[in-house]
Amino acid sequence: MKLAPLIMVFLASAAGPHAASVSSPSGIPWTIVKRGDVTFTVTARGELQGGKSEMLTAPMTGGNDMILTYLKTPGEVVKEGDIVAQFDTTEQAFKLKEAEADLAEAEQQVIMAKADSQAKEEESRYQLLQAKADLRQAELEERRNPLVATITARQNTLAVAAARDHLRQVEHDLANQQATSAAAIAIQDAARNKAKVQAETAKRNIDAMALKAHSSGYVSIQQNTNGNFMFFGMSLPMLQVGDTVRAGMAVVQIPDLKNWEVNARIGELDRGHLAEKQTVAITVVALPGKNLHGAIKSIGGTTGPPWDRHFDCKIALDGASPELRPGMTANVVITNEVLKSALWVPSQAVFESDGRAFVYLQSASGFTPHDVKVVRRSESQVVLTGINEGQVVAMSNPGEQAQKTGTAGGAMKALQK
Repeated sequence: MKLAPLIMVFLASAAGPHAASVSSPSGIPWTIVKRGDVTFTVTARGELQGGKSEMLTAPMTGGNDMILTYLKTPGEVVKEGDIVAQFDTTEQAFKLKEAEADLAEAEQQVIMAKADSQAKEEESRYQLLQAKADLRQAELEERRNPLVATITARQNTLAVAAARDHLRQVEHDLANQQATSAAAIAIQDAARNKAKVQAETAKRNIDAMALKAHSSGYVSIQQNTNGNFMFFGMSLPMLQVGDTVRAGMAVVQIPDLKNWEVNARIGELDRGHLAEKQTVAITVVALPGKNLHGAIKSIGGTTGPPWDRHFDCKIALDGASPELRPGMTANVVITNEVLKSALWVPSQAVFESDGRAFVYLQSASGFTPHDVKVVRRSESQVVLTGINEGQVVAMSNPGEQAQKTGTAGGAMKALQK
């Protein structure tokens, strides 16, 4: 019964510290606990993009869809101020002409309202002057009362009272007329301002429907996300002339070719090992032999389903290269720690259950659970304590492996025969 373990130990000793995992006669893959310098690196694949990319989006023109009438070709070099994309302005041009006509009419209405107000005010002022003159004349007649008959004196007094009442009424009417005229002018002025705003809005919309580059760079056409794509997994086509675009939709991206970034997707397990400003080695798939360097710029939030949790990591490149283009695939390697003379095993050899970490350690009776303490873990390696160098551990659960390949005891008997 001790023959199989002895053979396994002999094979492990002969293979040396860098031997790959092998299978025991029972069909259980195993490996040896090794000691050495363990370098922890994080590797990922990302995509090149301009570090300060300028995204040109369809303008907000009332929420209506717009039709592309002009579009630069992908990869074309543009300068600041160049028109990159143009939308159909027919509807906005009609609105502009309509608003300009309304504005011209409103301006005439304002002029007419002011002229009418001025004419009525002049008439009311004339009436006011006439009423004041009548009152003055009545008062002069009233001064003669001591010299005239009683009845005539009484008539003079009544005339003065009537002249005063008439003056008060004229002054009141003048104030009302001024308020009414001001309100009429304000209404026409509001209509003029409304037409003016509509005309200015139409002009701004027409100007905004010509997307211009704010910096030099290459044109990167965006995907058409405004269509109906019926097939799952189908890649979205790029925008082209004649496509309908909704307001706010990304149309063209112009990367800043002086500031490059790599946007890499990294597994959640490595999040705690990364930090901003950490150095990164970068190789571009399309440029073999060209090694680039950079540093972590930002680390995004973790997303994805429970079985594929990941986060986006932006890496800023040190220096630009004329061969780089947006969308190129790049491999990144981030070295974050080197542990000297550490015990380690492949990550498949360490199991966790109920808050404890353990390995299946080889013994005379087979592989049995043995508790260990995990010092550091990566996707491929685990540095641990609680076990000795050279010991043999299983690379899979022996119980599950036995159900697949048969019992370990049957294999042992077959080996002894």
